[in-house]
Amino acid sequence: MTNSELAIQFFLQIAVILFICKLVGFVAAKFGQPQVVAEMIAGVMLGPSLFGYFFPLWQQAIFPWDPTQTQRDSQSYLYPASQLGLAIYMFIIGMEFRWDIIKIHLKTSIAVSVAGMVAPFLLGAGLAAYLYKHTDLFGAKTSLNESMLFLGASMCITAFPMLARIIQTKGLNNTLMGTVAIGAGAIDDVTAWCLLAFVLATFDGDMSHAVYAILGGAGFLAACLLIVKPLLFRCQALFLEKDETLSEIGLAVALACLALGAWFSDLIQLHAVFGSFVVGIAIPRGKIANELCAKIQPLAVTLLLPLFFTYSGLNTQITLLNTSFLWFISFLIFATAVVGKGVACTAAAKFAGLGTRDALGIGTLMNARGLMELIIINIGLQRGIITDRLFATLVIMAIFTTLMASPIFDFLMRTRNGPLDASGSDVSNLPTSKTNGPVARF
Repeated sequence: MTNSELAIQFFLQIAVILFICKLVGFVAAKFGQPQVVAEMIAGVMLGPSLFGYFFPLWQQAIFPWDPTQTQRDSQSYLYPASQLGLAIYMFIIGMEFRWDIIKIHLKTSIAVSVAGMVAPFLLGAGLAAYLYKHTDLFGAKTSLNESMLFLGASMCITAFPMLARIIQTKGLNNTLMGTVAIGAGAIDDVTAWCLLAFVLATFDGDMSHAVYAILGGAGFLAACLLIVKPLLFRCQALFLEKDETLSEIGLAVALACLALGAWFSDLIQLHAVFGSFVVGIAIPRGKIANELCAKIQPLAVTLLLPLFFTYSGLNTQITLLNTSFLWFISFLIFATAVVGKGVACTAAAKFAGLGTRDALGIGTLMNARGLMELIIINIGLQRGIITDRLFATLVIMAIFTTLMASPIFDFLMRTRNGPLDASGSDVSNLPTSKTNGPVARF
């Protein structure tokens, strides 16, 4: 396809994607589901699992797709556009990150995080060993150790942005449960990305890549917090006009920093979302962060992120799960995810002294995989670590663990009153973030 043909195709795809996402979102809202669930489902619907299954000619006409990548097709622009959406979104999440709240109950957060990492990792690794020996769901070049590491890391992931959004919309920012869940979710996802870097390095056959990625990530984090953050704080006047609105120079500088962070973390194989999230943390809080979110949030959330869900959906072929055994494997992966993450985090929170309802709430939130799971399994599919059949089972797991989170959480919290948590801790005197809005919804 020529550049002009690709552009024409892209505009049509944007219209179809946005229409279907909003239509599914309208239906999902009737059942109390967040927009992320609607967009995950819409992405799968637009792919070969539904649209392509019943209307293959129409689907191929709207979303031309060449698995061999011998010709330019939808992947030529959907993938980079979706990565831009992810980077901008995680940049916003970084700007909303509240370390002042998290550090209050850091020990409890670490305890929940450890349980939410160790249990699902061990269960996922054990399941991977079984699948590796009895199925061909992993790539031909994937070793046993790589299979165990990747599936274990996939089970560890938490939908941190969605977790933050639920806590915010339910008014739980200043409660013990909210602060513990936010802290544990952040720690879990950072650790899972380090595990993924290790897996990718072993898959490349060079362990120095893992050391390079982890040390590079640690160095990048230190540089952003110790150098970039103080520098941006001193240059706050550059970001704001005299009427305290965001200046064009400030917007350009912030986006340039975001791009450099995404570029560097991609370069060291930690993925762009890590770098953009860390750069977001370095942005000065208050008026600057609020103005930046107001400027870039609508485009990222409304336009670019649905492209990522569609890209994932176009890679998902649920019709490949055409035997009872494969559906049994799907159920096994789902059950392993729920037990490893939800049950383990609930038990850890309870053991740390939280009330039963708070512990169950934390376990429910930590169990949701959402957008972050789709990111990690897309990387696995692109690198050939997993096959498209295992990818489909993991997409199903990501959708259903996310689907169940909101209604279960609402049921558990139905009898809660005020900012006091079940164990009597009230942290409502903490300053709340002014960056409220429909952003952290995944």
